[in-house]
Amino acid sequence: MTILQISDTHNRHQLLADLPTADVLVHCGDFTDMGTEQEVLDFLNWFIELPYPNKLFVTGNHDLCLWDAENIEDLPRNVYFLQDRGCEIDDVKFFGLGYNHQESLIPTDVDILITHEPPLMILDKSSGRHWGNLSLRNQVVEVKPQYHLFGHAHESYGMAQMGATIFSNGSVLDNQYQLYHAPRFIEL
Repeated sequence: MTILQISDTHNRHQLLADLPTADVLVHCGDFTDMGTEQEVLDFLNWFIELPYPNKLFVTGNHDLCLWDAENIEDLPRNVYFLQDRGCEIDDVKFFGLGYNHQESLIPTDVDILITHEPPLMILDKSSGRHWGNLSLRNQVVEVKPQYHLFGHAHESYGMAQMGATIFSNGSVLDNQYQLYHAPRFIEL
């Protein structure tokens, strides 16, 4: 299985042209800037039309109008809004945790965890500050997913491994909201 990870597009998703093919496209949140319904609709129209067999996304801190949403009606069957829920694709268990939601919701048998926030002290530094979440880090260390995909800290794009888990910050924009990093390609 191949996964293409993007995060923190902040209404600039149209700049992502000629994306590589993959089995699953994952957006780790902050697809809007102000969190309005119109921004969400613009993103969803773009996201739905992308030619990926499966597309998954979670909310970020900017995606305000979806923070408390449990579901989005009328999404195509291959588009998954993983707001505190999971899905299974080709025997790989994905789980998405909504922004600032309870880490205890993460199941113990998840293969790929998708959040917006990074775990504390792992690819979480931006603007001279660590933006990670300690409770999330503790839960990820306990659950041990194969991958933890996230964004939020624009300046910490990269990958790191700690124990059995590979951590990936897929923020594609820099702090000035300019397209700076390539989408992350992951092969399982």
